[in-house]
Amino acid sequence: MSPANIFAIFFIFFSSVSFTLASDPDLLQDLCVALPSSGVKVNGFPCKNEANVTADDFFFAGIAKPGVINSTVGSLVTAANVEKIAGLNTLGVSLSRIDYKPGGLNPPHTHPRATEMIFVLEGELDVGFVITSNKFISKKIKQGEVFVFPKGSLHFQKNKADKPASVISAFNSQLPGTLSVAEALFNAKPGVPDDVLAQTFQIGTKEVDTIKSKLAPKKT
Repeated sequence: MSPANIFAIFFIFFSSVSFTLASDPDLLQDLCVALPSSGVKVNGFPCKNEANVTADDFFFAGIAKPGVINSTVGSLVTAANVEKIAGLNTLGVSLSRIDYKPGGLNPPHTHPRATEMIFVLEGELDVGFVITSNKFISKKIKQGEVFVFPKGSLHFQKNKADKPASVISAFNSQLPGTLSVAEALFNAKPGVPDDVLAQTFQIGTKEVDTIKSKLAPKKT
């Protein structure tokens, strides 16, 4: 990766901190390394004893290389959030890497707690999002380019090329959350009633069952 690309990634990452009215609350201490094992429920995670904090609490190598894509949609999201980097707790930022096979899709979804900014590492993508007026905003982006998805907007990325693509995503939240439209509606537990889905999409209950069967987790 070229120095220019590395600089751009860090620019995206730190720029995400300044998004107005769309970030996690400001921290009240220098650091609060997450301690999920405490079992205490707060808005975030309880803090690890500072005496036990190490450099590894702020380190993660999991997005350095492309992941193995086994999904039916042809994409893989590798998160670098507070669940992977305990030191991100209360800092209000995180990253993800997304890899796409030729023809791969990151299906329509939302991040309820964050704005997302993507930087294209490799390839090119068709991207777009929908706002509450039902206006659709889309663009083709290429290596080295950046695109922003506003907080809570319904958005996607599609690799229409015949070669792989990848991006780094920056979020102004330690844990932005992801709500996939298809998964949320057709694979929720307990399930959304079939008659609600059928009436919403103007299809029959048999079609609802077919969609649910295709989205059901595959048994191993």
